[in-house]
Amino acid sequence: MSKKSEIVKIFEIAAREAGQLIIEQFGKISEAKIQSKDLGDFVTNADLETENILLKVLKQHFPYSSYITEESHPFKGNEETIVIDPIDGTTNFIHGIPAVGIVIGRIYKTEITDGIIFNPILNEFYFATKDKGSWCNGNKLMVSKKKDISDCLIGATIPHANRGYKNYLNEIDNIAKKCSGFRCTGSAAIDLTLVASGKTDAFWQRNLNLWDICSGVLLVKEAGGKVTQPNGKLWTIENSDILATNNLIHDQITNNLEIY
Repeated sequence: MSKKSEIVKIFEIAAREAGQLIIEQFGKISEAKIQSKDLGDFVTNADLETENILLKVLKQHFPYSSYITEESHPFKGNEETIVIDPIDGTTNFIHGIPAVGIVIGRIYKTEITDGIIFNPILNEFYFATKDKGSWCNGNKLMVSKKKDISDCLIGATIPHANRGYKNYLNEIDNIAKKCSGFRCTGSAAIDLTLVASGKTDAFWQRNLNLWDICSGVLLVKEAGGKVTQPNGKLWTIENSDILATNNLIHDQITNNLEIY
């Protein structure tokens, strides 16, 4: 049976309160409530309001912490950092696609210690604490046990707008020819929950932000998976490129990405 840390319990209170707003506004966003930060990068009033709710609750319990959030300027406090993405998958949210997640993580110095990803539309509450496993609601998560890439379902993101990078089409083509299928949810956080749950076998993406992936990284690791950079090198909170796998096919993925 899952045992939530005190930190996770606080994160859950904040996420479920903010999640009510997402549920109320899901599928009801008008163009008047959408702003464009960049080509293909949107923010809604719901993102801003959700973040405000999260910050209000969290700052009551972590008043001296540092904060890194998607929609606000970083706040420097002590060595404990709370990382927030109010809606990962904003474009999904705008279009009424239920692959969205509230992400809250805790980093102490440079180590991710606790993290949650809450999809209020599907009522899926994913959480992990270092050395205590990964969970969704009351179910313990484990990565898949597939050993050959040819049997595997791989998560990846097709870069859009101005987010392309050199050789991304070659990377996708090379992996696609060797695996049993591709999946792209439009939310890196949700993609990482799929790896941690054993529903997909790997996921890679480049040019991400810490708030997109910090909780998902911990979920995958605590579910028995492996997280590195796509070239196989050590992943740290400073890195924006990520590869998360079930561990068993990790080298097969890096070998097919490194050739470029």
